[in-house]
Amino acid sequence: MADALIGLGGNLGDVATTFRAALLRLEAGGCRIVAKSSLWRTPPWGVTDQPAFLNACVRVETELAPRALLDLCLETETALGRIRLEKWGPRAIDLDLLDVDGLTVDEPGLTLPHPYLGERAFVLVPLAEIAPERRIAGRSVAEMAEAIERGGLERIGPFDAV
Repeated sequence: MADALIGLGGNLGDVATTFRAALLRLEAGGCRIVAKSSLWRTPPWGVTDQPAFLNACVRVETELAPRALLDLCLETETALGRIRLEKWGPRAIDLDLLDVDGLTVDEPGLTLPHPYLGERAFVLVPLAEIAPERRIAGRSVAEMAEAIERGGLERIGPFDAV
């Protein structure tokens, strides 16, 4: 069984409902959700002229290999209305495979740990709620989250309460 971390984001439509639908699809595809972070409202990153995002992270157990898990995430995005028009642009749903058992993978279309993980407060802050001890690139998630600038992040509440 692999222990995987997935980031969720979106800023179009009813994002909280889309997140719940994404988790149902991940479970149907072979993942067991073992932890969910709070929901966070966060400023856009990359392309800043767009609405604020909702973000969260989940920890899953799965027998899927990293590539198969990434494929499940991408299929879930498409099924839930993700249209890729602009890198870092507005979207209904974004599922980022952040880490799988601390593996280092560098293949076309799949890099683990996620290459921007250490630069994104909107990932590290929710991730620290569910996997503070996870070591990525030699540092714990808790250490990385403590050190990152958190400007604009607002905790909305528990994942299932919104």
